[in-house]
Amino acid sequence: MSILAILPGLFAIVWIARRSTRQAYLDVYLFSLFLLPGWCRFIAPGTPDPTLYEAAILPIAAVAIVPLLRRWKFSLVDLLVFAFAAQIGYSEYANAGYKEAQNLLFDMIAAGVLPYLLAKGFTTTTADRVRFAKRIVWSLAILTVFFTFEFRFGLNPYRLVFDRFFPGQGDGWVTTFRYGLARTAGPFGHAILAGIVFLVGLHLQRWLEKSGYWEQNFAKLKLPGLTKSRALTITLFLGIAMTMVRGPQIGAVLAAAVCAIGSGPNPRQRARWVLLAILAVGIPAATVGYQYASVGREAATTASQESAAYRKELIDKYVDIAKERSLLGWGRNGWPKVLGMPSIDNYYLLLSLMHGVTATALLGLLIIILITKLLRNGIQTGQLKPTGSSLSFRLAGIYAGFAFAILTVYMGDNVIPVFFTLTGFAESYLQSGGDRTLLLSTPQPAPPPPPRA
Repeated sequence: MSILAILPGLFAIVWIARRSTRQAYLDVYLFSLFLLPGWCRFIAPGTPDPTLYEAAILPIAAVAIVPLLRRWKFSLVDLLVFAFAAQIGYSEYANAGYKEAQNLLFDMIAAGVLPYLLAKGFTTTTADRVRFAKRIVWSLAILTVFFTFEFRFGLNPYRLVFDRFFPGQGDGWVTTFRYGLARTAGPFGHAILAGIVFLVGLHLQRWLEKSGYWEQNFAKLKLPGLTKSRALTITLFLGIAMTMVRGPQIGAVLAAAVCAIGSGPNPRQRARWVLLAILAVGIPAATVGYQYASVGREAATTASQESAAYRKELIDKYVDIAKERSLLGWGRNGWPKVLGMPSIDNYYLLLSLMHGVTATALLGLLIIILITKLLRNGIQTGQLKPTGSSLSFRLAGIYAGFAFAILTVYMGDNVIPVFFTLTGFAESYLQSGGDRTLLLSTPQPAPPPPPRA
């Protein structure tokens, strides 16, 4: 029954024939990415094993790539994305041989390179970007409804449905609990992965809300005291709250702090104050957190402290192993396992183990360059009207929150294409002028009348 994984690809072909590749991207690919599970694959001997969202993107890319490349603007970010994918593919080839490398390189193209290329090519105008962000917000708002079932009953509805058609493929994902309540995961497998995706969606929704891109009310529903925009913000806030994951939730707060730079006059001065506030809170919090985690798992008094201690022990025990093969790593499954530590809950460490410090450096450089370019664009443009409508600061905040969140979990399944889709979106925005484009298209308040003589 795993052949059902190719259905999104068939839907994409129909959408391309009846509508357009751009509409297939919005309606089929983004739907598959944000609402379908990433663990379901079409498994056939001798071929790569595409997931649902990979099956969706392949026909769209086949039709769209050549026209997009004709008007392509190459950039350093392009080079880093290609280099990251190539590093991972070559690392796997060097460590595990062609067969394993073939599967992983296919994943890096279909879940990394292609999502980046299509997002960059399909979001070149303000109207494109608004449609893109709205599709993500609507997808996650729908997903929040499914979350309420999982939160209430402790059963993931995606496992209940998709395990019938993809037996055994979702067995590694189980619902986890905190404070006696289910941590919702939905199609993302684990609650922390779901929290990262909702971090992205919540802040894109805040940009739409602050910019006034939503209608006042729903077409057939009027909520007393709530606008459509505010209702969607509350819905996505509930979505990330039900995951009950600290890393992404702290990341969402960090993102909000970075976004605040663009929410008032003199962004350059506000950036200094925000940086000072982050350091003033972050340094003591990091110190307390280090002491909290340093007691060791045996001496931990709560499940939360045991989890923190485990993450510290990961670094203590695995860093030296990563250093042994710092250039190409040990391969996706080849690094020596420390007894009692099967899960590497830190993507930077995991990436270094699998594919070398080189891969981690490329990812870190990609994030740092994007944050730097976005902040520079926002600061150079200045305050936008309405307040808080800067997409540059919003995206910089998302990347900062994302970078923090993956300290606490691996970046897997749907989160990888979400990251590269967001990266293509951000790079397209910067190449179009960034906030300067919005400044030209946003109505500005009229100047005050001259004083009377």
